Amino acid sequence: MKSHARTTKAAAAALVAVPLTLGLLVVPTGTAASGSADTRAGCRLVPRYLPHTPDAVEGWFRSCLDRRPPPVSRSATRGANPEGPRASAVAVEWQQTAIRTIFAETVPTPAPPVGAMYLSFMSLAVHDAARRAQRLGSHAATAAVATAAHDVLHEYFPASRAGLDADLVASLGSVPDGRQESEGARVGEAAADRMIASRVGDGRGDTTVVYAKDPGLGVWQPAAGGVMAIAWLAFLDPVVDVPSVVLDGHDPIGSPAYAADYEEVRMVGSADSQVRTDEQTAIARFFSRNPVLEYRDALCRYLESEPLGLLPTTRLFARIDAAQVTAFIQTWRLKYDVGFWRPFQAIAAAESDGNPGTLPHPATWVPLVNNPSYSDYTSGHAAATAPFAAVLRHTLGDDVPLLLKSGGLERPYASLSALEHDALWARVWGGLHFRDAMDDGYLLGHTVADQVIGAIR
Repeated sequence: MKSHARTTKAAAAALVAVPLTLGLLVVPTGTAASGSADTRAGCRLVPRYLPHTPDAVEGWFRSCLDRRPPPVSRSATRGANPEGPRASAVAVEWQQTAIRTIFAETVPTPAPPVGAMYLSFMSLAVHDAARRAQRLGSHAATAAVATAAHDVLHEYFPASRAGLDADLVASLGSVPDGRQESEGARVGEAAADRMIASRVGDGRGDTTVVYAKDPGLGVWQPAAGGVMAIAWLAFLDPVVDVPSVVLDGHDPIGSPAYAADYEEVRMVGSADSQVRTDEQTAIARFFSRNPVLEYRDALCRYLESEPLGLLPTTRLFARIDAAQVTAFIQTWRLKYDVGFWRPFQAIAAAESDGNPGTLPHPATWVPLVNNPSYSDYTSGHAAATAPFAAVLRHTLGDDVPLLLKSGGLERPYASLSALEHDALWARVWGGLHFRDAMDDGYLLGHTVADQVIGAIR
């Protein structure tokens, strides 16, 4: 319910002072419209909203991150490259090969969480290989990274094997024949073998996992004849051993906080909203596709122009991918166990929810963006965005310029805070989530990222 940022008086005061661009601010009767009000659930409505101004939101995110360790300096990571520039370039090239293999060549295209899972298998094996091969020399490190990436993808994507074999030949073409190449290849092969062996029987694709809850107030149900998508993800074996994040759950349906979230998404999230701006509509649609692919593509292009050393590169991707898939697993377990309804279901049942603050919609309410077949709490999109931003911020700082590409469109972001802001609001403006599912999803993702950063060296 309450994220770490929603309960601080300093954050509250800042938010009260900045106008919102939503065009509405819902404060139920009896709730103080002041950031200095007490912090019970019904009295935190103003401080919980993010201001939609770049300076304000960037300061808000930065204030939430004051306790984080300082990022590694970019000059230091670029200079610390004893493995040679080719090895780090090959590591980025194989990330690009991975997104091509997983998201362009595989039919049907895996859902973003499933794609993130396979990316984590590859990135963790590659980082393992890079750490072991660095002492053997730059040519060995190049061969190790390329072989590990190739072998993991080759195992799980048989339809792409011919292309992957050609990619490996191209990568090894820059490595002189000899002892370093052969030793590096052996290291990479062994790293891939360890990863593949560790994932046997991990729960992938287990069709015996079926979501089934009795209908009731607040309970998400799939469409008639449908099922919860990728329900098995809730029980997938972890890729890194970190504790589960404990959240306080969704807002109770009878609470003023729930009513505020309800009214917000009812007004701004419908297909025919009269208060959502054209820019907000564009942002909602832009972030409605595949954040895992879009973030990975943007980061690879950034690293082509701002390269790091080999180990900083492989560590960065290993941490991002392990954090994302860990967040996805925990998110799906909440979706499976809690099963909280989506806004469109809540709005349809407003007259019977027992909350005087939830107004019925005058007509059938349709979200701007089609809802996927799983429940609201917590947000899967947040499980992709928050870990990505948190790991990258830890590594390079907040001011990392990224150009996102989605559906033939482009959106530049000068900071990770600005990216997180738009990605969060996009899911409310699109009518997919209550704000609480986004806030708690970000808290989960940031916390998981901190844990993974400590676990992967």
